[in-house]
Amino acid sequence: MKAIWRFLAIFLAVAAALPARAEDEAKPAEETTGATQDADSTGVDQERFGGPPADAAYGAFQRGLYMTALNLARPRAEAGDAAAQALVAEILSRGLGVKRDEAEAAKWYQLAAEQGVPEAQFQYALMLIDGRFAKKDPKQAYALMQAAAEAGNRLAQFNFAQLLVQHERGEAGMAKAVSYYQRAAEAGLADAQYAMSQIYANGSGGKAKDEAEARRWLTLAARQNFDTAQVDLGTWLVEGRGGPRDLAAGFGWMKRAADGGNVAAQNRLAKLYMGGIGTEPNATDAAAWYFLARRRGLVDPVMEDFLRGLTEDEMKKALERANRLR
Repeated sequence: MKAIWRFLAIFLAVAAALPARAEDEAKPAEETTGATQDADSTGVDQERFGGPPADAAYGAFQRGLYMTALNLARPRAEAGDAAAQALVAEILSRGLGVKRDEAEAAKWYQLAAEQGVPEAQFQYALMLIDGRFAKKDPKQAYALMQAAAEAGNRLAQFNFAQLLVQHERGEAGMAKAVSYYQRAAEAGLADAQYAMSQIYANGSGGKAKDEAEARRWLTLAARQNFDTAQVDLGTWLVEGRGGPRDLAAGFGWMKRAADGGNVAAQNRLAKLYMGGIGTEPNATDAAAWYFLARRRGLVDPVMEDFLRGLTEDEMKKALERANRLR
C-alpha cells in the first residue's frame, strides 16, 4: 500500500462519525470501499518537500530517473538537508526504481519531519498511527498531523479533522474538525468536499443545514470522479434536492458512477431505466445493470419483482447485455 494512502485506514476507522455515504435501499452482502487518488500522490513538487526546487536530484526524479535521484539526494540527506531527506523517503516508501523499504523510509521521514517539512510530517504521522514501520505513538502522530495541517497540507487537514472526530465523538468533535475539512475541501480534496456536503446536508459541526451548499460541494467532489458523490448528486438532481430538478443530469451522474463500478449506482441506474427517469424506458438495460449489481451481492426486492415480469427472451437479452457491460 502506498504510504500516502495509509490515511484511508483513518477514514474507514472514523467514518461512522460522519453521516453515512449514499447506500442503496437494499444493502450489498459485501461492501467495497474505494477512493479517488489525490493528485498530490502522483508526483513530487518542491513545496511538498520544503526546499528550493530545481536541483539535480529533484530534476532526475521529475524525469523518472529514480535511481539517479536517490543517489544524488542521499548524500545531501545524510548531510542534513530536509528536502533531500523527504525525497529519499518518498522514493523508498513507494519503491520507485528500487525495492520498497518503508522501514528505512520512516527514518528519513522522521528526520525531515523534525525539520518541519509538512509532507514528511504527514507521512511520518501516518506511520506512527499505523505502527508497522515506526513505533506506534498516537500523541506524536496527532501533533505532527496538526503541524502539517496548519502548514497547509490538504491531506493532513482532512486526516487531522478525522482524528479530531475520532478523539471527541459527537457534535463537539465535529465542530472542531469542520474548519480543517473546509480548508482541505477548498484546496480541492474530493474526500473533504464530500465531507462538507454531508456536514451541510445534515446541519452538523456548527453549520446550519443548507442543502444548496451541500449540493455545491457534492458537485465539486463528483467532478473529481468521487463515485459516492456522483451517486448522491445523481439522486439529488432527480429528486430536486438542494436546487432545481434535472432528470437528465441526474441520470448522467448515476451512469457515470455505475460505469465506474459503484454497486449502489448500478442498482439505482437500473431503476432509472426501469422507470424511464432521465432517459427512455429500457427493460433490457434495467435488468442488465441490476444483474451487475446483484452479482456483487446487492439484492433489491423491487428489482427482483421487476425481473419476474420479464419474458424469457427479455431475460436472455438482459444477461447478454450485462456480460458486455462487465
